[in-house]
Amino acid sequence: MKVLVVGSGGREHALVWKITQSRHVSKIYCAPGNGGIAGLAECVAIKADDIAGLLDFAQSRLVDLVVVGPEAPLVDGIVDVFQDAGLKVFGPRRRPARLEASKLFAKEIMAKYRVPTAAFAVCRTAAEVVSAAGRFGFPVVLKADGLAAGKGVVICRSGEEAAATADEMLVKKIFGASGETIVVEEFLQGEEVSILVLTDGEDAVPLASSQDHKRVFDHDQGPNTGGMGAYSPAPIVTPGVMDEIMKTVVKPVIYGMAKEGMPYTGILYAGLMMTAKGLKVLEFNVRFGDPETQAVLARLQSDIIEAVLWSVDGGQEIPLLRWERRPSVCVVMASKGYPGSYETGKAISGLGEAARMQDIVVFHAGTKEDGGRIVTSGGRVLGVTGLGSTLKEAIAHTYEAVGKIRFEGAHYRTDIGWRALEKKQTG
Repeated sequence: MKVLVVGSGGREHALVWKITQSRHVSKIYCAPGNGGIAGLAECVAIKADDIAGLLDFAQSRLVDLVVVGPEAPLVDGIVDVFQDAGLKVFGPRRRPARLEASKLFAKEIMAKYRVPTAAFAVCRTAAEVVSAAGRFGFPVVLKADGLAAGKGVVICRSGEEAAATADEMLVKKIFGASGETIVVEEFLQGEEVSILVLTDGEDAVPLASSQDHKRVFDHDQGPNTGGMGAYSPAPIVTPGVMDEIMKTVVKPVIYGMAKEGMPYTGILYAGLMMTAKGLKVLEFNVRFGDPETQAVLARLQSDIIEAVLWSVDGGQEIPLLRWERRPSVCVVMASKGYPGSYETGKAISGLGEAARMQDIVVFHAGTKEDGGRIVTSGGRVLGVTGLGSTLKEAIAHTYEAVGKIRFEGAHYRTDIGWRALEKKQTG
């Protein structure tokens, strides 16, 4: 089987890495790929949003299966185009992909099918935002309705901050059309967890739980990022909690989407807050998370292609996924300045030394090959991922590997997994 993976980040490297282990696969392409993926697959210089170019390539190479990594091509309808051309492609079609593309659409689905989530208001003027924020009290959460590269969620701690944020989104249009509507939400206190489920549009299979670390600095300080690290499993997600998530969140959404005439297939990502009043949905994504994927797939022992084909083809026996019992940790090494402006082209050393360590995989996110060297090409550069017999050992082992890697301005959090360790110490 020939497989084409679409995307260029750490998530796609993890997908390619796991796909290489499938007994069903003879050839892997990745478009456009990165400096690390190039060692496992044939990288193709086609951008992830060039749907016509990707389709032409897949048809010319007789690709059997397409796995889409990032959200943008899914939202733009890549699955519709490929399916209409008779190709197998993993992911949701354009309409159900609105669960990520529109915060308002997701809220409406949750309200209609009684999925627990934060109270919210829909605002299209700065005055409406300030009024809604006052009703909810502070802190309050402002979300740009559309895709905003992970930067469209702002926590405001005063009316002045809410007014300034509304002005940036609605008047200055820093997110363009994505910020023309703002969803104002009550602020939820608790612990966040990430749940990924595989679905064929009718049934769903949960993947191992994980917890992301969004803030750029230790102790959850600084601005939000695309994710600075993750670990799996998340101790807070007990078997009972997972059953509750499937019953109150996943199944109602999948049922609801089918009833609305837009069955959801592929990966559904639910970002949840475990509050004192029970679990509530923060957001949905329509693809594998990043860096959660790196931590989760490091523990997957089953053949990922068999699971993917179940989602794509449907009507087959639900896959039984097998997991490594040992926990995993992924630490993101980022460029200095991320998530703001940063320089690229910094030479990376120590990759081979880290990769030779047992139970360590170095996933590339923002890298490229340049004259025989691997250099930085993005904000999040690497996702160093390791296993250990305990979470404490996995953390220590992963940071040992991080310490072997060097590039100018390298930044990473030193406390990935702190919540789980704190629980073990106080439990």
